[in-house]
Amino acid sequence: MRKVKLQMQLSIDGFVAGPNSEMDWMVWNWDSDLLQYVKELTDPVDTILLGRVLAQGFIPHWAAAAAKPESEDFERKMHETHKVVFSKTLESNEWSNTDLAKGNLAEEIASLKSMPGKDIIVYGGGNFVSNLVKNGLIDDYHFFINPTILGSGMPIFQEVADKSSLKLVHAKSFECGIVVLCYQKTQS
Repeated sequence: MRKVKLQMQLSIDGFVAGPNSEMDWMVWNWDSDLLQYVKELTDPVDTILLGRVLAQGFIPHWAAAAAKPESEDFERKMHETHKVVFSKTLESNEWSNTDLAKGNLAEEIASLKSMPGKDIIVYGGGNFVSNLVKNGLIDDYHFFINPTILGSGMPIFQEVADKSSLKLVHAKSFECGIVVLCYQKTQS
C-alpha cells in the first residue's frame, strides 16, 4: 500500500505560518545536502496532495518554473506530478494534471492509498494538514524545523484529540540551519 508522507516547514515553536499567514521566516537558501534530501524524499512520489488555499499558489508557481528554458528536474517534477486538491468550495479547477477531492477526507485518502502507484506527498496548507493529522492519515512526517521562533501563528496540531505515537526514524541538521526530523506513525 502507498504511504502518505508529509513534508512541512515549521518554526522551532511548531507553527507553519505566522499569525497573519506570513511565511517570510522560512529558510530558502538550502544547501546541496538538503536539496538532495528533498530529491530522495520526492523521487518515490507520484501524487501530491494539497489544500485549496495552498494549491492556488503552489500549482501556478511550479507550472511557471517548469516552463522556463532553464528549469531544473525538480521544478519539472513538481509541475508534472499528479495533484489532488482537497476542497469543499471549488466546483472545478483550471489546473492540468489535477483532480479535485470533495468527499470525506478519510475515505478519499484510503482510496488514494489503495490505488496502484508510488508514495503520496502532502505539502499543505495548514488547515488541510491539521485535518490529516487529526484523523491519523499521515504515515511519515518530515518536519523541516527552521531556526525561527514565531511566538504565535498557525499550528497543525490544534485539533488533535487523541494521542498518536510516532517513531523517530532519523534527524539531520543542515548548514542552512534547518533540522529535519523524520517520524513514522507506529501501529496501534
